[in-house]
Amino acid sequence: MKEVLLLAGTRPEAVKIAPVALALADHPVLRPVIVHSGRHADVVERALRAFDLRADVELDVPRATGTQAELLAGLLPEVDRVLGVRHPAVVLVQGDTTTALAGALAAFWRGIPVAHLEAGLRTGDLGGPFPEEGARQMIARIASLHLAPADDAAAALVGEGLVDREIVVTGSTAVDAVRRVAAADLPARDPRLALLERVLDERSERLVLVTAHRRESWGEPLERVLHAVRAIADRHPDVRVLLPAHPNPVVRTAAERVLGGHERIVVTEPLDYPDLVRALRRAALVLTDSGGLQEEAPTFGVPVLVLREATERSAAVDEGCAWLVGTDPIRILAEAGWVLGARLRLPAGRNPFGDGRAASRVRGALERLVGLPVDFATTPLPVRIPT
Repeated sequence: MKEVLLLAGTRPEAVKIAPVALALADHPVLRPVIVHSGRHADVVERALRAFDLRADVELDVPRATGTQAELLAGLLPEVDRVLGVRHPAVVLVQGDTTTALAGALAAFWRGIPVAHLEAGLRTGDLGGPFPEEGARQMIARIASLHLAPADDAAAALVGEGLVDREIVVTGSTAVDAVRRVAAADLPARDPRLALLERVLDERSERLVLVTAHRRESWGEPLERVLHAVRAIADRHPDVRVLLPAHPNPVVRTAAERVLGGHERIVVTEPLDYPDLVRALRRAALVLTDSGGLQEEAPTFGVPVLVLREATERSAAVDEGCAWLVGTDPIRILAEAGWVLGARLRLPAGRNPFGDGRAASRVRGALERLVGLPVDFATTPLPVRIPT
């Protein structure tokens, strides 16, 4: 058996590696090993449970200051220790987190091939999103296999001079994940979400789902967004707002101060992934600075207003699934008013980030990376470079 080490440190990472772990579960040669970095422990474990998975290895990385330097310094020796014991054939990292960067560096230093899931996403601005844009560009320089979610991501990698044969367009495993969880149709676990659903049904009201947590928006930009959200609820009496607050105290404190007390705004703890999918499926509109929701919402035809000045997921904007509105309250209110007033709904299932079969393409690419015979391979999407 050849081990494929799948590293996760946040809920989005757990959600996006889960389809890969499931795709490899019955493989005759490749064995998935999920390594949890120890960050956001309960949230990550609950995310994995939504797919009937659990971490095989959990790292112990104490935090004191909470800085990125401290986290990277703690993760590197822990990941290196695991690599020295398990000797995996490949290390797969997802996205743009410090956990992904640590995993890629540790594997590179040991001469272990790095597969980068969600490769090639770019804003071109190292300041936004920060520090994620820098992390994913650094990972790209040392990865052996670039698993791009869309053609424009592959084009960005080619434009950076990376070798074409190392790039595979797979689609996003987020689409695999959201389809799988939606099909299970589990009842709401969060009592506030369950109550909100009943109210929406009884009064025939609509839901606006909001998430906001990006570090570059902390302070005045986040304040502007939250005041715009409150104004949306004031202006649209048939709308209720749900904001699952990020656990960071900077975000949570601001959300509770600005939105607390409004009778049609519900601020909850971070939702379990199945609950988040429930809310997304029935939303009339999403306001978010999250990358994952930009990929997931088109599956259900839900319009997205992106609370950022630029997005690395330009395919959503190009295909008319999302609109960039930044943090300007006037623009947020105008665009939200247009979507809600028109009762806009997009064609469900037409998702520029994939067809729900990304994990099987990742499986085929990993087989080729470790040198398995062609008979094992699952044919990936070809690299198509937009003109």
